[in-house]
Amino acid sequence: MGRGTCVINYLIVKNLLPKSLAVSIIFLQLFASSVHAHGGEEETAVETVTQTLEDSLRSNSIKIVVVASILILGFLVLTIFLKHLGERVKTVLFLGIVLPTLFTTVYLITSTISLNSASSSGGPVHWHADFEIWDCGQKLELTDPEGFSNRVGSATFHEHNDNRIHVEGVVVDKKEAALGRFFQFVGGELHNDGFQIPTNDGLIVRRNGDPCKGDRPGILQAFVYKTHGDTYRQEKLTDPTSYILSPYGNVPPGDCIVVEFDSKEKEKTDRLCDSYELKIKTSKGTFHGD
Repeated sequence: MGRGTCVINYLIVKNLLPKSLAVSIIFLQLFASSVHAHGGEEETAVETVTQTLEDSLRSNSIKIVVVASILILGFLVLTIFLKHLGERVKTVLFLGIVLPTLFTTVYLITSTISLNSASSSGGPVHWHADFEIWDCGQKLELTDPEGFSNRVGSATFHEHNDNRIHVEGVVVDKKEAALGRFFQFVGGELHNDGFQIPTNDGLIVRRNGDPCKGDRPGILQAFVYKTHGDTYRQEKLTDPTSYILSPYGNVPPGDCIVVEFDSKEKEKTDRLCDSYELKIKTSKGTFHGD
């Protein structure tokens, strides 16, 4: 047990604190320690694969707010039962409320300012890019979101069961918005010679040379549609893992990315994201290919 628990035990011995109240406060302290410990375990597991600086700061902020709230609540309860004691005790109780509040406020402000100052985006962004993943002619869908967040991935980099990559938050380094990072965030992998995709039917793993159509060896290829004004052009990606998403909120002009595992190598794909097809149909010829 920590120093705070020892102090409470001392107050019990001195008959200054009812045992039922002391047990409740000790429980709150243990709960705060549990939140911090388990949070650290989860963070370590995520950090080794996908965690960004913003995700780390957000996780730490939540834990600090939770622990500070429990401490403040505990001192408020103590104030009710110990208000008859001297001024010195009242001062300690007052500091027990003010210091956690002050520390939490300073931490939240300084971490936010530091994060925005260090970011290449100059602050929070909200970028989007649409994508399609094809496996030997069959379109793959990422696993459906679960829980209240309604997303697959992290708060910064995720998908909402809409075949759209969402980058929401502060981008410290543009490399954080790489296509390969998105696959990691959603529980998969993207390499220049294959992919690993979590779907509702299980994990789909493909590597160059795996059988595809008619037992012919397949090969991974990736293409991106990018816009320039009212025109769009298609590029074949030589390094899809490191490709950095274009910084746009709407699609188009945001990217349309097509990842294909197919038996036939080609310079261009005939696949096209629904958002681009809709834009072409509704633009009456003003939006066209280059």
